[in-house]
Amino acid sequence: MTKGVLKPDQYDYETFQKIYYADREYFSNREFSFTLAGDVYTRYRSFNSKEAFHKELSSSNPNKIDIGAVYNAPPNKRELYAKSFAPKEKELVFDIDMTDYDDVRTCCSDANICRKCWVFMTISIKIVNRILTDEFGFKHVMWVYSGRRGIHCWVCDVRARRLSQEARRAIADYITVVKSGDKNSKKVNLGPQIHPSQMKSFKDVLEPFFTEQLLEQQMLMSEGNREKILDLIQDDAAKAAILKAWSGRNNDTPQQIWSTLKQTLPSDIRGRRIHDIIFTYSYPRLDVHVSVGLNHLLKSPFCIHPKTGRVCVPIDPEKCEEFDPTSVPDLYTLVEQLRDNRPIKKKDGKEVVPTDLDEHVKFFSKKFVAPLKAAIQKEKAPTIKDATDF
Repeated sequence: MTKGVLKPDQYDYETFQKIYYADREYFSNREFSFTLAGDVYTRYRSFNSKEAFHKELSSSNPNKIDIGAVYNAPPNKRELYAKSFAPKEKELVFDIDMTDYDDVRTCCSDANICRKCWVFMTISIKIVNRILTDEFGFKHVMWVYSGRRGIHCWVCDVRARRLSQEARRAIADYITVVKSGDKNSKKVNLGPQIHPSQMKSFKDVLEPFFTEQLLEQQMLMSEGNREKILDLIQDDAAKAAILKAWSGRNNDTPQQIWSTLKQTLPSDIRGRRIHDIIFTYSYPRLDVHVSVGLNHLLKSPFCIHPKTGRVCVPIDPEKCEEFDPTSVPDLYTLVEQLRDNRPIKKKDGKEVVPTDLDEHVKFFSKKFVAPLKAAIQKEKAPTIKDATDF
């Protein structure tokens, strides 16, 4: 018999049983958490089937669902396994929150967002997605709007799910440049020579977005904001020269003010200081702890954010510049559409009510789920060399 991949109807009974029960065990060992009414947070929920999951959803009616790791035993029976209970695998995830940019954005603060400051998230998607796909070779990367003020990234390749904590930290550290939470004015240390990956991010994304969009944040239009940028230069003579060059030019645009700063910097430090400023103000700021911890949970895609009512919809990284967080479907609009819209008949004969969520579900199903499902099926399908394999 020639070597190849067996189709499902070619499996012998024993092989079929192994694959079938491995799938069931994978789901039944997955941790879910529900946030219930009154902000009651419950962890270590698990289910033997999608029917049991659906039944519990209908019964508990949680305000939020979080997804955790796949453990070596069902999480809801963890007490039976005592110290041996441990996470076995989990998607590699990243969490980027707009509040980590409060020291550089000028339009909003805290949980508030607008189209102007959302550009920070657009930059993050472009840079992190390229690193994950081009440099690490991951193929199944999903970006999701958190429903309020940030974005989540799920890397679902098999080898990503099986990474150790050390490997996850190494990847997160490789991507990290800005030390979020550092109280020092200088949060970026690019080393004696900028890394090729960082230089590509700078040329392709950071510099164009900084000069064309981030400067419109008015970060150079007040004395206090200018002082923040000058602190990153760390050269008193250069700072004095720039302040003198800016003097009396109150009608300059943000781009003209930035151009003056660059031209006034001494040539021997110009490149490095420009890099320091742009990386500090625009490079992605990751919550590394979320990426490293196998027991950390992350909000499920398509949840309703309990404070905004917005749906946590997937974001197409190839069209992330078009994404508007203020216009995503919200619970109240969806309820009205389900109530008022007339059903339409699909090709399979089923009747559905059209809503604003349809395009997001379609993207999720076709662009993420379908390729991931095909990859998993290909990996699981047993290969054969000859008839003696069985």
